[in-house]
Amino acid sequence: MNRDSIIVRTSIIGIITNILLAGFKAVVGLVSGSIAIILDALNNLSDVLSSVVTIIGTKLAGKQPDKEHPLGHGRAEYLGSMVVAGIILYAGITAAIESIKKIFSPTDPDYSTLSLLIVAVAVLVKILLGRYVSSVGKKVGSGSLTASGSDALFDAVISASVLVTALICRFTGKNLEAYVSVAISLFIIRAGIGMLLDTVDDILGKRIDREVVDAVKETICSDKAVSGAYDLILHSYGPGKLIGSVHVEIPSCMTASEIDRMERRIAEKVYTEHGIILAGIGIYTVDSSHSDIRDAVTDIVRRHDGVLQIHGFYADPEQKQMTFDVILDFGLADRSSVLSEIRSDVQAAYPDWDISLTIDVDI
Repeated sequence: MNRDSIIVRTSIIGIITNILLAGFKAVVGLVSGSIAIILDALNNLSDVLSSVVTIIGTKLAGKQPDKEHPLGHGRAEYLGSMVVAGIILYAGITAAIESIKKIFSPTDPDYSTLSLLIVAVAVLVKILLGRYVSSVGKKVGSGSLTASGSDALFDAVISASVLVTALICRFTGKNLEAYVSVAISLFIIRAGIGMLLDTVDDILGKRIDREVVDAVKETICSDKAVSGAYDLILHSYGPGKLIGSVHVEIPSCMTASEIDRMERRIAEKVYTEHGIILAGIGIYTVDSSHSDIRDAVTDIVRRHDGVLQIHGFYADPEQKQMTFDVILDFGLADRSSVLSEIRSDVQAAYPDWDISLTIDVDI
């Protein structure tokens, strides 16, 4: 079963489960007069809407590339996650308003043994559903499913708090329902904001997991002709759809035919092992006859705080030209001034040379 089918199937399981839970809780809430249980039922209905939106987003994301969208529609899934976050946030704010009203105008609920049993079963069902949906989401790389699973586990905590409140009310007569309802609302709002921020990060283009970057670089460097891999940039066109480029260090004596064969080997291996398309492979040549200059410049550059890496070094003693890239820590307050200091120090060591250096992004 492919990824889209798994997401749709899991979402349908969530829809059916949440509809049943919402129905039972709504009946119990109306019969007992419990605003907390009614809000819990409303929360389950928001989960139903979330799953429906997840299915729609997955279907849109699975559409084949076309003339207007040559790289596919994978990012539609991010838009679906944003809509889900909006639904959760709206449900939380609405619940908070109603809960605050109940603090000033409280009503005494009447909990029966059956109603308490239904809420207890709902807690168990939500825990099982949350763990199942989260595991499937992580397995197939679906942010929407993972978020839905986390939300289901939050719902289990919420339902458990409702159950505890009902037991306290039944056996002690203390009505804490309105206050618990406010807490439930805040949990829902927090979940919606968290999901919204995660989705915004995906759309803006967040840093790829370090494990993925390191694994891809290791695969590239396993080629016999490559001595280093740098500037790996990966663009996400939806979950599991990465296209990127990289620079590799190779001996300066390689011919065009050898470089061509090497690029084909690397691109095929990276796609086979990681499912990532390398659309471009740039070249940094290594001339061992100038290793003394390279080592000296590297030592000068490394003396400065915030330097993470120096690479892409090229030196031409005859023309007195030197080029290299420097990666500086994002935490530096003024990266431009650090770059100027590096340039000045290298220029002082090689006064007659034309020196070109560039700040590279810490990917």
